[in-house]
Amino acid sequence: MLDLNDISVFVQVVRAGSFAAAGRRLGMPSNTVSRRLQLLEESLGVRLLQRSTRQLNVTAAGREFFDRCAPGIEDIQLAGADLFTNSREPGGILRVAAPADFLDNFSMEWIGEFMRQYPKVQLEFQLSDEHVDLIAEGIDVAFRGGLLPDSSLVARKLGESHRGLLASPGYLERHGTPTSLEQLAQDHSCLSNSSAMQHALWRLEGPRGVETVRVTPRLCVNTAQGLLRATRAGLGIALLPTMIAAEDLRRGTLVSVLPHYQRDLSGFYAVYPNRRQLSLAVSALIEFVAKKVAGGACEGSYGAQDLDMDKAEAA
Repeated sequence: MLDLNDISVFVQVVRAGSFAAAGRRLGMPSNTVSRRLQLLEESLGVRLLQRSTRQLNVTAAGREFFDRCAPGIEDIQLAGADLFTNSREPGGILRVAAPADFLDNFSMEWIGEFMRQYPKVQLEFQLSDEHVDLIAEGIDVAFRGGLLPDSSLVARKLGESHRGLLASPGYLERHGTPTSLEQLAQDHSCLSNSSAMQHALWRLEGPRGVETVRVTPRLCVNTAQGLLRATRAGLGIALLPTMIAAEDLRRGTLVSVLPHYQRDLSGFYAVYPNRRQLSLAVSALIEFVAKKVAGGACEGSYGAQDLDMDKAEAA
């Protein structure tokens, strides 16, 4: 008779890609995971995984077994989680992936508010500008900005923002305000997220349609918040999502430059694995963040990849 626990271990190994990663997610040693898989294969009389010193490959039989078993195992886990909460109160460990600067915008006061509202939820943040593999890393929900690649993940748009040219009043007092894209490129210090210090292309929509301007960045910063701080400090003019600069624009610490030029709209999303039923904790966090964004309390969060202001080009 097959042991459902062994099947659950097999599903986790396939998703994680290794015994060690699955063991971390299951809270058991990797040798125990390997032994459970061996018992399952012996019970079935078929090899599910091909093992080598460097990699783990799923056999054709293993892939078919996984495709048929994984949805059922997930339903059992979700049903157990619902029963465990008893009153259907959100609870458990919630693993969240977000850009490196997420907690600069979504403040700790709001995190505290969420934790008081849902005292049985434990939050674990993984902050990085890299788009991690949600399934392999065991992430429950990710918050991402910019354009999303096509994938099997589910994405819910929480807000959107266009990119505009911004500068500090102090910089404009010292260097003047550009009146054209040509003047911007020739006479002004520009700030960019590009790693190339030669030339960067900014494509902007203006009165004459899409126009391209080639700028020579005086300073390159690889995070959105770093670029925002450099602009606020008066080091130059930057092309930034207005969502992350909303408070500066309201206070007047940043102002729009050439406001009739802007970059296309980009979104701020909650992304999660394609599940038929979200856990109560994930749903609660998504709704909480959505309300903050809709209410203007959260300016969103964009990582270095999300800025994507066109790749630098050498002259």
